[in-house]
Amino acid sequence: QVQVVESGGDLVQPGGSLRLSCTASGLASSINTMGWYRQAAGKEREWVADGTSDGSTTDYADSVKGRFTISKENAENTVYLQMNNLKPENTAVYYCYVTILWHGRRWDYWGQGTQVTVAS
Repeated sequence: QVQVVESGGDLVQPGGSLRLSCTASGLASSINTMGWYRQAAGKEREWVADGTSDGSTTDYADSVKGRFTISKENAENTVYLQMNNLKPENTAVYYCYVTILWHGRRWDYWGQGTQVTVAS
């Protein structure tokens, strides 16, 4: 059974930093791509960042570019989102997903989310 678990969400002051982690277990194959979305209260879920597991390609929403970094621990099924210079508008539940390629198709797996609150 595949499990994807996020952690690292917390209350942080504006300008602070957090590192979110996302650990996947039970995968039938190695992670191919990974990404993060977020959903603020009363708003639709929005894309934050994604990338290939080897780090050769990453992409970010304009609102977080230069402040957030997506990465993956080598040889591990753990994905990170380093968030620096956090702003109140970054407050949201952050969701991780990982994808694998298995038996000729793509499989997506999502975590349950972790709350990030940016407030003074």
